[in-house]
Order: sequence, then C-alpha cells, then structure tokens
Amino acid sequence: MMITRRHLLVSTVAGVVSGCATLATARLQPVDGRLRLVVSDHMGLDRANGFLKVQPIGSKQVLYVLADGEGGYLAVSPTCKHRGCTVDVAGERLECPCHGSQYARDGSVLRGPTQEALDRYVTTLSPDGVLTISLEGPRA
Repeated sequence: MMITRRHLLVSTVAGVVSGCATLATARLQPVDGRLRLVVSDHMGLDRANGFLKVQPIGSKQVLYVLADGEGGYLAVSPTCKHRGCTVDVAGERLECPCHGSQYARDGSVLRGPTQEALDRYVTTLSPDGVLTISLEGPRA
C-alpha cells in the first residue's frame, strides 16, 4: 500500500488530537478536602469505560475518575504500586507500561508483578449529577 502525503498528514493530525484528548487534565479547586465536579461537564465520563484525569489545584497529585459502567464513578491513584510508574487507562482495565501490571477499573490487581491494589478515594454522586471526591486519604 502506498502512503500519500494526505494520508500521512490526516493520520498524524488524528493521532495528535486523540493523544491530546487523553492527556487533558481537569484542574479543580479543592474545598474542605474534597473535589466537586459536574459529571455532565466532562465528556469523558458520559460513556462506559470513560475516564477523566483530575488534579487538585495546588497539588502535584493526580487522580483518575473512572465511569464504572453502572452509572457510578470511582476515583483511583494512577500510581502503580510495583515501582511507581503511571498506569494507563485501557478500556476495562488499567495497565502499567513499565512492567506489565494490570488493574481492574476499581483498582484491584488483575495481574502482577504488583501485589497491591491502586489507592482508591471515596466518591459520592448527588442526584443532580455532582460527583464529590474525598481527598482525606485513600482507602484500600
């Protein structure tokens, strides 16, 4: 198959656009040790296996907010417990690019070498679609 300049340009632009979408981080101001976000304001959360990367303003900490496929949401640390690499969201699971550990979307271990689940944060969803994430510390 011969690759034309047009095909190459379209493929490159599409890759950059999709890559930027997955790298976007919502920076949120914590209030009283909690992050609040309106779910409908974030396109990544409106579908099964959707996710959003969030960062509290004034912190280096990053969290993944993951749609659980049943109308709820989970918040997990993206830091692999094996060697501290940042895991990638890969559909129904999270994968460590460094050593191959795999986690379920709830942070539990699917495959090692890691032996520990990802840190999870308590979330609550109000009837009007506001998701609250407690930053008071992760739970197992």
